[in-house]
Amino acid sequence: MKNKSRYVVDSSFNKKTSKALNQFWAGFIIYTTCYTLIISGVVSSKLVYLQLLGLVILIIPTIHLIRFRIESKYLKTIYILYCGWLIYIIFRGFSFNSKYLFNTFIDAYDGLFAYFVPLILLFPNNLIYLKKVINVILFLSIFYVVCDIIFIRTLLTSDSENGQRTVEYFTKILGIPCGFVLLNIIYHSDKRKGWALLGKLWVLSVIILAFLLATIRARRGLTFMSGSLLLFTYLLYNYATKINLVFKFLPLLIVFFLFIYVTSLKGHKRSGPFSFFRERLNEDTRTSVEQYFFLDMDSKDWIIGKGIDGMYYCPTGATEDGYRQVIETGYLQIILKGGIISLGLLFLITFPAIFKGLFYSKNILSKAAAIWILYWMLALFPATVSTFTLSYLLVWVSIGICYSRVVRNMSDEAVKENFQYKIF
Repeated sequence: MKNKSRYVVDSSFNKKTSKALNQFWAGFIIYTTCYTLIISGVVSSKLVYLQLLGLVILIIPTIHLIRFRIESKYLKTIYILYCGWLIYIIFRGFSFNSKYLFNTFIDAYDGLFAYFVPLILLFPNNLIYLKKVINVILFLSIFYVVCDIIFIRTLLTSDSENGQRTVEYFTKILGIPCGFVLLNIIYHSDKRKGWALLGKLWVLSVIILAFLLATIRARRGLTFMSGSLLLFTYLLYNYATKINLVFKFLPLLIVFFLFIYVTSLKGHKRSGPFSFFRERLNEDTRTSVEQYFFLDMDSKDWIIGKGIDGMYYCPTGATEDGYRQVIETGYLQIILKGGIISLGLLFLITFPAIFKGLFYSKNILSKAAAIWILYWMLALFPATVSTFTLSYLLVWVSIGICYSRVVRNMSDEAVKENFQYKIF
């Protein structure tokens, strides 16, 4: 092809850049896997030193990888404003106390590096780069399944709060990113049909496993997140392949009747894998927390937030002094730290990206990227998802895809030619 897009041909993407990307993702894998095991409570906290080593490894090549080249003038303007606002959030409440620095470096959910995730937009966007991202997703999915097997007793013990927490972190950090590959399943290589089929079954099985574990452990937000990924994949695959009408709606009917069956049993005291889910189906654990949040926030807080170390008073499940730094509703978490300004600037970037990717594109890659952004925005309601994890990094990778006019205009054949997903 003679396409001059840096997604297809990028003269600056040389061996040095490839090596830097390998180093970045290697450090990220170390950081992410260690953090997941520690925060889930299944290993000793001493693993944090290996986590910090991973952080050092990924920071070193980052400067070399950042290139301020954005095609869209609109995106460039809003992106600069948004990054400037994130810097403002960081400086409000930031402390150079050694204990604070240590905690903010190792915390992927509410720490410093969650605010640096948008920098991934400035990484080289060559399709070789996207292949490396896919490899990272697949590695974490394998690690996810291995961890599920090793800690299966903890995951399934119904009276263990630790089991719920473990399912939550394992799935969100390690398993859910596999959904990005699943959305692009039509690009899986057909050169080796046996391996291609195995790869398709693998990525589908990972998300189904995530859905089942979330349901068994009654993690309603996580059930919604994993279930919606399956639904989005189903709809996109139907659109791409135009399969028979009967097969289009049969899975939806099965899911519908299964849901009716589970909810109809919520009043019955029965044992079984979904009994815990039925018990928690109508349980309200968010309203009281959100009410405390609304009471604590004044007009200024709503507009500009409270900064990186912002907290709100909530005696329910809080620390000893009654203050919390995290609220499980994602869009409220963004407002807590950076106000409506932060959320508004973010939406000014994401909404046009979704629109461009869905309606002004000629390939499934762009539509899948748009769906991933949309999926993340929907996940802001039940969960905190603006974190230093692969799922959120993929949001900014997807933004780069959706704003690239050249990528959106590529045919699926051209994408397959330049970007074959090689599973295993």
